Amino acid sequence: MEFHWKIKLFAGLQERLAAPQLTLVLAEEQMTAKDLKERLASAHPEHAAILAVSFVARNHTYAADEAIVRAEDELALLPPVSGGQDTLQDAGAAAEDMEPYIVTAEPIQSEDVLRKVISKEHGASIVFVGTTREWTQGQQTVRLEYEAYEPMAVATMRQIGDEIGQRWPGALCAISHRTGVVGLAEISVVIAVSAPHRESCYEASRYAIERLKQIVPIWKKEIWADGSEWKGHQQGPWNPTVPLPE
Repeated sequence: MEFHWKIKLFAGLQERLAAPQLTLVLAEEQMTAKDLKERLASAHPEHAAILAVSFVARNHTYAADEAIVRAEDELALLPPVSGGQDTLQDAGAAAEDMEPYIVTAEPIQSEDVLRKVISKEHGASIVFVGTTREWTQGQQTVRLEYEAYEPMAVATMRQIGDEIGQRWPGALCAISHRTGVVGLAEISVVIAVSAPHRESCYEASRYAIERLKQIVPIWKKEIWADGSEWKGHQQGPWNPTVPLPE
């Protein structure tokens, strides 16, 4: 009996292999994540290096090398991650406005994200706003393009919020991240945090952006006048299953 293993690709991987998804026809119904990567490397030896530093995702969760994955799972291979108006709205839009973790192709307003964490029990709130800068290490950027594995990105953002709540009891977090083209000086990410006291708020805000860069599957492509590069996919080692130090 044969099993069809379908593996989604993103960012630099999708570009290098010129496909959004790979399919392997194998006799095995299950194997470890490490074995799956080795099978992919055997099928695509010219890309073995990038495959080796990528991570398998199983049903929107990172799978360590020893984890068992199955052909029936939703599988993806992830390269290292990068790092309002006053109008009447329909019910769907209103629900999204209250959702603390969002991936969107629309412009982000920092005030909207902050509103989600303001609480009468909290005396401190912080908003981190990430924007597109023009110059990086002497290289002039024309624009950025972001790509996300959206359901997993939202799930891992929610994980960050849960971790913050455990480390700093009572703290609240909301994150909105752009996808698609983000021009110079435009907002790519907004992280809002509130807490009873300012010390916890500062610490939780720093934790949120560092953790986002570590585990959330969102990739950044820098576009220059004379070329482009996916930021993140060439880096390593990378292990999103390891927590940040206390």
